[in-house]
Amino acid sequence: MRKLFVLSLILMFAIAIPLFADQVVLKNGDKLTGTIAKSDGKTLVLKTDYAGDLTIKFVDIQSISTTGNLNVTAAGKTAVGPVTTSGDQIVVASPGGSVQAPLGAVTILRSPAEEAAYQKSLHPGFGQGWAGSANLGFAVTAGNSETKNLNIGLNATRTGFHDKLTLYETSVYAKSRNYNAANTPAYTFSTSADSNAGGLRYDRDIAPRVFGFGSGDFFSNSLQDLDLRYILGGGIGFHAIKKPNTTLDLLAGINYTHENFSGLTNATPPPPTYSHSDSSAALTVGDNFAHKIGKNSMFTQSLLLFPSFSQVNVNPSGFATVGTKTFPSPDNVRIFRGNFNLGFNTKLYKWLGWQATFNDVFDNHPIVSSPLIEKNDITLATGLSFSFTH
Repeated sequence: MRKLFVLSLILMFAIAIPLFADQVVLKNGDKLTGTIAKSDGKTLVLKTDYAGDLTIKFVDIQSISTTGNLNVTAAGKTAVGPVTTSGDQIVVASPGGSVQAPLGAVTILRSPAEEAAYQKSLHPGFGQGWAGSANLGFAVTAGNSETKNLNIGLNATRTGFHDKLTLYETSVYAKSRNYNAANTPAYTFSTSADSNAGGLRYDRDIAPRVFGFGSGDFFSNSLQDLDLRYILGGGIGFHAIKKPNTTLDLLAGINYTHENFSGLTNATPPPPTYSHSDSSAALTVGDNFAHKIGKNSMFTQSLLLFPSFSQVNVNPSGFATVGTKTFPSPDNVRIFRGNFNLGFNTKLYKWLGWQATFNDVFDNHPIVSSPLIEKNDITLATGLSFSFTH
């Protein structure tokens, strides 16, 4: 009797288990049981104990029945409740009355857990949704020559449903040992590069292909005696190309630029050095391009041009000649600046990659100093990159 009782219980549980599970019947006659997690109308995910998560083509489904509630959107109707099918119709037993629609018109099926996760994703916290990489390059020589080179960078993007925040930072530092002919001391050290650039841009969709943006770019270079140059701007953007592997954004707007120099060498002292600052308003025009190459590589390009509305005095010290070049005094000119960037990143491992970047900061009339400040400030950096997502 005891064995018969145990066998009866096992049989009862075996019969009852399907009653407490969702069931999907395929057009070929197969019956699958488990828990329906979600569907986008193209595929359906069924969670099972015997085979893990199964992804089923929705067109292959003959009928569906659930024991629990599902959030359903079909043919413009939305309802929540247990789901069954009747012929080619899906029926949702909603508390407010049954809702019926063609099975082929289903666009969304979500379990309560999936619906809660979706609603949370609509309002992510600031720390969520980030993706990007940090790169590091370092080189050292010793012996007859002694140099130290360091370049670091950060690119991070937080993408929402209708907005995007992008952050970037690049720093290059180099130091070298020089022989001193006076031999007291025999060697001296000098900085041959000390450049820092960073910025952010926030985009907010206005229409499917149109967005507004606000941006801030910051730049310093000790060898130019440039303490800080910042460019604050905003405007309108257009998604000229918006594909999974390729994007192209066109930008137009206005900006405000301020720069501050200190310790500039005066060719006609006294004083031996002087400081200078100026401000101007300018247009912002440019583009941002990104293209994914295969599964593991990405190429990026950006160009921003800043033609100023007003003229700036680039010869505030009043001296007229630096080397062989003569500057009128005062020298009021119309400034045309620009930033051009190229980047390539390829993944070597899940979180490890290799990155190369090229950057050119252009100024058609740099501030007059001795020695002369070049119009182009070019940086080429390469090194390992460390990817992250959150």
